[in-house]
Amino acid sequence: MRKVVFVLLLLSMLAPAALTQKKGERDAALRSLADAERAFASLSVAQGIKASFVANLADDGILFRPGPVAGKKWMEDRPAPKGLLTWRPAFVDVARADDMGYTTGPWEFRKESPQDKPVGYGHFVTVWKRQADGKWKVAVDLGISHPEPPAALSNPEVVSPADTWAKKLPKTEAEAERAALLKVESEFSKSAAAKKSTDALLAHFADDVRLYRPDNFPAVGREAARALLALKPGSVTLQAAKSEVSRSGDVGYSYGAYEFKAADGKTSEAGNYLRIWKKQSDGKWKVVLDLWDPIPPPSS
Repeated sequence: MRKVVFVLLLLSMLAPAALTQKKGERDAALRSLADAERAFASLSVAQGIKASFVANLADDGILFRPGPVAGKKWMEDRPAPKGLLTWRPAFVDVARADDMGYTTGPWEFRKESPQDKPVGYGHFVTVWKRQADGKWKVAVDLGISHPEPPAALSNPEVVSPADTWAKKLPKTEAEAERAALLKVESEFSKSAAAKKSTDALLAHFADDVRLYRPDNFPAVGREAARALLALKPGSVTLQAAKSEVSRSGDVGYSYGAYEFKAADGKTSEAGNYLRIWKKQSDGKWKVVLDLWDPIPPPSS
């Protein structure tokens, strides 16, 4: 009996240390992904756009030119683009399995040197996956353009969502979660295509959702997303191309093509979308980031 009491006492003493270790693991994972993004951006300044993307894209990493292509090969087969592309992470999140994560933040484009005034502004979203050697590589990269942002958006502090690693989620299998994600992705698509209230679409969004639309600054939070959606009422048809889920079954993404129709029924925009999902504490999948990037119409 005394032995049992001693073991229980020992476990109670070790519990805070275990929780601290969990937080330390999360902090280390977030830091490693932010560092990978910064190294990617630094290489772009030091060696140029092509070299930085070739070095950081996974072999099966996707870029959109204008549709989804094998990004690394696409870059290798073409001359290095001119100009200077700079960016910095503003938000970072990592799956519990530390195998998948995403980063987002502002980018700027200059014609030649860092001293030049930017001629283009926007926000990027990058999905990362750990490789067999433990290194982070880019799985998907997409972004939007918008006007020159205020200082708070152009020079952000790096943040991450609230720590959910210490919370227990139901045990899952990646393939089962991928099927579950495909189901909610389909439900989302139906809501987006139907001319229902904005609330029907917002029901799929997490409280801290990030909504990215061309020519607009990112909207953060459900109410900001509501306001941004109200600027362009209509319906959208979505055609998913790929979806993937982390081994821990708590972070996933999908990308594909969209066609937006304004409220008058006329097609006004078509392009690529990237959507990031995260399982919430109640076990439900919710959208934490939704991005549309239009494809310019062919010149006549």
